[in-house]
Amino acid sequence: MYSLKKVMVGQSSIEYREEHLTGNRCKICPERIRRGIGATYVPPLHEEGCPFCPGSVGEVTPLFADGTRIRIGESVTFPNLFPFAAHHVVTVMTRSHLPPSFSPEVIVDALSGQIEGLMKADFKGYPSINWNFLPSSGASIVHPHLQGLLDRRPCPRAERYLIAGERYLLREGRRYWDDLVSVERDSPRFLFGDEMFWTAAAVPLGEREVWGVMPFSDLEGAVPYLDLLAHGIGEVIELFRACGSHAFNLSLFLDRSREHHGFRSFCSMIARINPNSTSTSDSAFMERIHGEPVILTLPEELGIFGRKEYDLSPPV
Repeated sequence: MYSLKKVMVGQSSIEYREEHLTGNRCKICPERIRRGIGATYVPPLHEEGCPFCPGSVGEVTPLFADGTRIRIGESVTFPNLFPFAAHHVVTVMTRSHLPPSFSPEVIVDALSGQIEGLMKADFKGYPSINWNFLPSSGASIVHPHLQGLLDRRPCPRAERYLIAGERYLLREGRRYWDDLVSVERDSPRFLFGDEMFWTAAAVPLGEREVWGVMPFSDLEGAVPYLDLLAHGIGEVIELFRACGSHAFNLSLFLDRSREHHGFRSFCSMIARINPNSTSTSDSAFMERIHGEPVILTLPEELGIFGRKEYDLSPPV
């Protein structure tokens, strides 16, 4: 399912890995962990005026077109005030600003809110459910929250698997995902799970990347499996913490409703550097997992600003 080449550079070993299906590549340099770039986890200070805390979330967050927010358990779901998808919803997961842990019930309720919010879209698209946890993962608000995106075209990473997976099905007569699970179950990367399968990614695109391969493909199919999914997510969070990593990104990729691409939904989770005084990040799940950067500045505005403010005229 992937190729590996080892090269020695001085005293260091570098692994070049490439996934056969998509061509995704990475370099693994184990010795670099000795740089000590990680930091001991120190919980962020409570934010005064947090918009997602109980006193504010019902006052300052927007409403859906029908004038409601979705409330399931402790979770509250509403449209994103600053969307970067055709349909973009946010789910505040807990009343607590920074809980010490996440129970399966809390995760299930938040996922349920995401699914219900994404299903409010008036068009058929490709959904994903995402989580940036802590500022060093790209979270602009510490209070735990999920983000659901729905666009008419999938993000680059999901699109690669949709297209290549469909070709694999036509060529081999089997789903790539079933073959992947079969191979990984007998590998040293296997973590846990049967019907919902969790493994360390063979070609990781982020630190300690873990994949969960789902027994469903779309939002409707996910509903009966939310308890199992929440359990898996919770197990990976605990695994990251046992490794010393508290911040993470998560993305659950899904196909359009009732499509038949031979696709199985998959969940990617990657560990990020722990929060510290210099670790606020401008990269989050979109950049690190989706492969689709969210840019804040229009190139045209940058050009106009540069020419006007700094007289950046071409040389004559």
